[in-house]
Amino acid sequence: MTRPLWPEEKNPLTMSHRENLLCRLAPSVKAWLDERNLPDRYGSMLEPVFLPLAGWLAAEIEAKGCRILGIAGGQGSGKSTLSGLLVEILAHGFGKRAVTFSIDDIYLSHDERQRLAADVHPLLATRGVPGTHDPLLGLYLLQQLKGAGAGDFVHLPVFDKAIDDRLPPDRWRVVPGPFDLVIFEGWCIGAMPETEEALTEPVNVLERTEDPDGLWRKFVNDELSGPYIDLFAAIDILLMLKVPGMEQVYKWRMNQEEALRRQRQDDEAASRIMGDEEIRRFIQHYERISRSMLAEMPERADIVFELDDEQQVRRVSCR
Repeated sequence: MTRPLWPEEKNPLTMSHRENLLCRLAPSVKAWLDERNLPDRYGSMLEPVFLPLAGWLAAEIEAKGCRILGIAGGQGSGKSTLSGLLVEILAHGFGKRAVTFSIDDIYLSHDERQRLAADVHPLLATRGVPGTHDPLLGLYLLQQLKGAGAGDFVHLPVFDKAIDDRLPPDRWRVVPGPFDLVIFEGWCIGAMPETEEALTEPVNVLERTEDPDGLWRKFVNDELSGPYIDLFAAIDILLMLKVPGMEQVYKWRMNQEEALRRQRQDDEAASRIMGDEEIRRFIQHYERISRSMLAEMPERADIVFELDDEQQVRRVSCR
């Protein structure tokens, strides 16, 4: 047996329970990872990380009913993989039904962002930062998912990054309730606004050359102070995937884009997938808020998974 990274005093699973769960779940988790061509390192974290997390969440659900779990983390940190694994583990190991929902899927449409770029600032044409989502739609969907009963169906929007646009409603996901856990994941989940003083100095070349007067970063910060407050307040449990630094975010995002390129190689949308320099510029849109989250979120998140350079969880803290 591998010693759990999860703090022992917060671990709801006895050793015999862990052994039983591991025997039952290891084959299905391996099949789930193989089907998605995901590396074996995720399987190695089943016992020390994912099982205790699922057990802790199951205990929260038993005590309080349906919960909304927010998962925050830098690009490429494994938010979607963790979300999918939790759905699998909770279903087969604990008899709990979970559904995942990404903040990426409530991006404004391409045309809406073009209008923002014309009316407010050109940098808002690029998806990603607060102000380029529809937070009221996100809040409505979270409420619908949490309150869904038997026979209820929730229609979830789908954003296709390869074409940089939201798919039409007839291609949205339709998920049947009820749910025990709603997983809401995204890079800026739970982010807090900065002080006006913190906005003064640019953090990278993009801000220095394309936002010299700070208009873009002030707009983004104001969005975090406004409609995103209510969206993030709906989260019951906040889990942070703490990346080692921005250079790792860049490398992991490169890996994501390469995987997307292989997946869409025969698709005309493949021409829109970003190259290395485009990715580096793209990541700079996210850098300010990512650095702020790395500095302040670990102290207030309910759960923090500290990642190493290989995306392995090296330490878990539970508030």
